[in-house]
Amino acid sequence: MGKILDGGVRTTQAVRREIQDSQESIKILAERYYVNSKTIVKWRKRKQEGVEDQKTGPKHKFNTQLTTEDEAIIIAFRQKTQLPLDDCFDSLKEIIPILSRSSLYR
Repeated sequence: MGKILDGGVRTTQAVRREIQDSQESIKILAERYYVNSKTIVKWRKRKQEGVEDQKTGPKHKFNTQLTTEDEAIIIAFRQKTQLPLDDCFDSLKEIIPILSRSSLYR
């Protein structure tokens, strides 16, 4: 049937192709391949996309790296106001849109 690349994966590309091409019921295929019926439905829906796994994780990369000017603004603001971290974040979020709480802390 093919090589399983990941220990958690129960279906190979060959099995996925058989699922997509088969006219048998979802229950019969699920029992044959020892997978949940939701898995059969998922692979049948992906017939147009092929049998490759989709990437996990965020679809778009987020830029969380601050510029040196942004860092200087943050340092000056925190030293002058001496506000708690959450209050600084609320105030600076309007000025620096890519600011996250963890980048403010760093």
